[in-house]
Amino acid sequence: DDDQTIYVADQSNHRIVEWKRGATSGQVVAGGNGQGSGDHQLYNPRDVIIDKERDSLIICDCLNRRVVRWPRRNGTSGETIITNIDCVGLTMDENGSLYVIDYEKNEVRRYRRGEYQGTVVAGGNGRGNRRDQLSYPQYVFVDRDHSVYVSDRDNHRVMKWMEGAKQGIVVAGGQGEGNDLAQLSYPQGVVVDQLGTVYVADGGNDRIMRWPKGATQGSVIVGGNGK
Repeated sequence: DDDQTIYVADQSNHRIVEWKRGATSGQVVAGGNGQGSGDHQLYNPRDVIIDKERDSLIICDCLNRRVVRWPRRNGTSGETIITNIDCVGLTMDENGSLYVIDYEKNEVRRYRRGEYQGTVVAGGNGRGNRRDQLSYPQYVFVDRDHSVYVSDRDNHRVMKWMEGAKQGIVVAGGQGEGNDLAQLSYPQGVVVDQLGTVYVADGGNDRIMRWPKGATQGSVIVGGNGK
C-alpha cells in the first residue's frame, strides 16, 4: 500500500498476512481460523488486493469458489461479493471495477460496482490457444486505458485484450514452451508500466523477463540461472 505495507495470500495456511515496513513478523488480517467455508475462514486464498476507497481487502478465496471482502483493520469475518467462481487472480481499476480470473472457465470478468454477473473481457470461449481463448490463466493486470493483460499459463504467453476487444494479442511469449528469449514457460505474475513494457514472472524458467512494447523477444532482468 502507500505505506509500503505488504499483504500476502498465505495459501496453505488459509490466511492473509500483513507485513508493515520494517516489521520482523506479520499479522493475520483475514482468515487464520483453519481451512473452511465459514465467513471467518478462507480455503487456499490465491490473491489479495486493497480497496482503498472502502478500506478493505478483496480476496480470491479459491477453493471456496468465491471472492470475499474483509475489513482492512480489526476484521473478524468477511462478506462474499462474488460466488461460484474459480478465482485465482484479481485486480481493480481506478473506477473501482474488479477484474477477476476464473481459472476453470478460462476467462476474465469485469465487475463494476454493484454488479453480480460481470462481463467477460478476456477469454470465455473455452480452453484453447486461439487468440480469443485462454488456457488456465493465472494473473491479471489492467492499465489506464482499461486494457487487460493476462498471464496465459498453459499457452506460455501473455495476452493483451483492449477494452471491448473480441480477441487478444500476444505481447510476450507465444512461441511454445521454452527458455529462449522469445519464449516463456508457465508464466505467472505480470505487471505493465506506462510505456507498455511487460514484466512477467516466467515460472518454469525461474526468471523475471522484461518485454518492451512490440518486441518479439524479451530480456532477463532477474534469475535465469536455474533454481
